[in-house]
Amino acid sequence: MPFKNLSLFISILSFLSISAKAQDYNSSTYDNKRVSMGIAISPNLSWLRYGDFDVKSSSAKVGYNYGLIADFAFSENYYFSSGLFIDNLRSQSQTYHSQADGSTNTLTNNYRLQYAEIPFGIKLKSTQRYYRSYYGQFGFTMGVKLSAKQEILNENRVVVQESNNMKGDANLLRLGLQIGGGVEWLLDHNLRLMTGLSFNNGFTRVIKHGSANNSYVAFNFGILF
Repeated sequence: MPFKNLSLFISILSFLSISAKAQDYNSSTYDNKRVSMGIAISPNLSWLRYGDFDVKSSSAKVGYNYGLIADFAFSENYYFSSGLFIDNLRSQSQTYHSQADGSTNTLTNNYRLQYAEIPFGIKLKSTQRYYRSYYGQFGFTMGVKLSAKQEILNENRVVVQESNNMKGDANLLRLGLQIGGGVEWLLDHNLRLMTGLSFNNGFTRVIKHGSANNSYVAFNFGILF
């Protein structure tokens, strides 16, 4: 009889232990990792903002970013977020060009800029529940130019000038202010899917002609390990 009671007691403890673990998993009460690293890709929509008045219009173009992300926890819900990204930013503008006879033509400028970018920011993350947590992010980005290409078309959409290296016409550094947010989805104990949206407001000149700044909106997708 005592052995039967002991066996029943052990069975009850085992059941309670399994139930507690299941509840912890469903509510995602795992301890947060001190360091999380992963990879990300972000389609973006980029455009130029001009300071001069010789620009007829500016339109956005689709590009993409990709690279590494790293989150360093210094509290349960507060993280320092950084990484290394390759930004491919495309944009288009129309400018006026004066002719020798006094007439004015409208030229279309297509730009393709590529930067190696390092973000520095603070990430605020909610407590993880039901396989997900919500985050908000704010910080700065610093980019170094890798390449800058320009294509100029006339009013008949014929290429009149093409440059694969803008050299001094595009600035070496790009600094931006970034804000965003999203959701991190728990896939496994050490695996999370990150989805989000961010806005990067460039506050330094990237194109010298017209003192053009560059900004973009990015849709962020990443895997954190």
